[in-house]
Amino acid sequence: MDPDSFVISAVMLLAAAAVAVAVFKRLGLGSVLGLLVAGVIVGPHSPGPTITANMHVDDVRHFTELGVVLLLFLVGLEIRPRRLWALWREVFGLGSLQILLTGIAIAAYSSLYQDSWQTALLIGLTLALSSTAFVVQLLQERGDIASRHGTVAFAILLMQDLAIVPLLVLVPILSEQGTLSTGVPLWEKIGIVFGMFGLVWAFARYVVPYALDRLAAQNNREAFLLVVMLAVFLAAWAMHEAGLPMALGAFVMGMLLSGSQYNLQIQAHIEPYKGLLMSLFFVAVGMSIDLGAVAQRPWLFAQHVTIILLIKLAVLFPLCLAFGLARATAIRVSFLLGQGGEFGFVLFGSARALGVIDDGTFVLGVAVISMTMLATPVLVRLGDALAARLEAAEQSAPAGLRYTPEEHPPARRVIIGGYGRMGHTVATLLHSSGIPFIAFDTSPARVAIGKADGHAVYYGNIGDPELLTAARVNEAALVILTIDHTPAALRAAYHLRNSFPHVPIIARARDLAACGHLMQAGVTLAYPEAVESSLRLAAEAMQMLGVPVDNVDLLLQGVRSKNYALVRAPRLDADGDRSR
Repeated sequence: MDPDSFVISAVMLLAAAAVAVAVFKRLGLGSVLGLLVAGVIVGPHSPGPTITANMHVDDVRHFTELGVVLLLFLVGLEIRPRRLWALWREVFGLGSLQILLTGIAIAAYSSLYQDSWQTALLIGLTLALSSTAFVVQLLQERGDIASRHGTVAFAILLMQDLAIVPLLVLVPILSEQGTLSTGVPLWEKIGIVFGMFGLVWAFARYVVPYALDRLAAQNNREAFLLVVMLAVFLAAWAMHEAGLPMALGAFVMGMLLSGSQYNLQIQAHIEPYKGLLMSLFFVAVGMSIDLGAVAQRPWLFAQHVTIILLIKLAVLFPLCLAFGLARATAIRVSFLLGQGGEFGFVLFGSARALGVIDDGTFVLGVAVISMTMLATPVLVRLGDALAARLEAAEQSAPAGLRYTPEEHPPARRVIIGGYGRMGHTVATLLHSSGIPFIAFDTSPARVAIGKADGHAVYYGNIGDPELLTAARVNEAALVILTIDHTPAALRAAYHLRNSFPHVPIIARARDLAACGHLMQAGVTLAYPEAVESSLRLAAEAMQMLGVPVDNVDLLLQGVRSKNYALVRAPRLDADGDRSR
């Protein structure tokens, strides 16, 4: 590729994406919709300048699907195996029924325009899938990934990802050949799947923790990141070789590492790369929208999009109610999963290659999926509005006709930076008082001590902005910096104050000079360790000499209230004399 054309294409892409995201976020429609529109603008089907030819759009989308891989890895880090097992009813029950019933309903509609029942069935099952990338990204942006509707939506998406394998097998069966595209026996396929799962489990159980322990002890951040990336892409490759989606392998690897003491630091390392690739993925999806094909039959295209969205809503909403979800939750889940999924591109591409669908159906199918994705942020806002009105109506019902749950506001956590002598003391006192906290340290040995103490201590650099986001410092009641290294404490204080100005910070300082620097960095309170020890020593001495305790306490209080002015060490000039 010509370097000049590459730079020009990159500038056009970044300019369109930046402007679109800024405008759409300003309008309250979210960044995802802005990225989709940016993709339409710079795509090969738009009348304006384009950054790539039509033949390369699939290549761009395949590359940017690495963002989906990293996204599912991060989701796996937040979901431990026990929590996933608790969702088996939603995954295998609700998820399976959603695919089958929605697929049959859309297939019945498609049969009105298709001569072959095989084609209609494939279209129905393909469009029954939803977009894992879109939904999870929206849930993360809104902070709803752990909510009830977010959990149910993710359970359904997980079942849809698992269904990709039988659907890919179904494509050659529906083709004219009537046989599988490969001569691999079924038992061998099953053996490959289990073998790859075993490989991923062994790598996550033994190899990755050992490597991360060694690299964390050396404070080797670059190699730490590379090992994490290797683990993610090895799991993705293993699932790809087994015929499963790559993103599923990354999710399994993340789930296996979710109990690691490094999980938050891993999340902090991966988040920037995920964000960049996911942004490019949404742009690539926008580039796939063929405006010419839509313009040829606009009313028919609009009809297809509308009917398919209505079918998915009409099927999923009563299913959610049947599985015991509240009506407001069912509405949110239904509107979240109304769009088509990115794996539909793969299924339609495979079907076109085997002659199950023609080129016109392929173009129309891809356009329908892309357009439903484009409508997703608006649908989610509509679902939220309907659910909010329903909840308000239920709350206004007579007290005897509604259930009022007990409200127990969650205790806000304390974040401790450093788990040395002072951090251990602070953590122990907080624990004894029943105050929840989470502590970070860059020493694996001290993290191990904290785990042995039964405290929530994790490996991580409190000065890493991405780690602060992963630890949800914005929800913290207080941050306590017990770091002994003044530059590291200052760096953490700057990041905390700039990103989370509402969160108070208490810091340990070596001396009065460090105390002043920390206060300038935005720390709410800083306590000089050496001076406090001296004050305590002087107080004990005065009490032993007969000075009343009340007088000693008043003296110490006066020293602290005047910023330790009474006990500040005099400065020395160049000759060692006291400054005047």
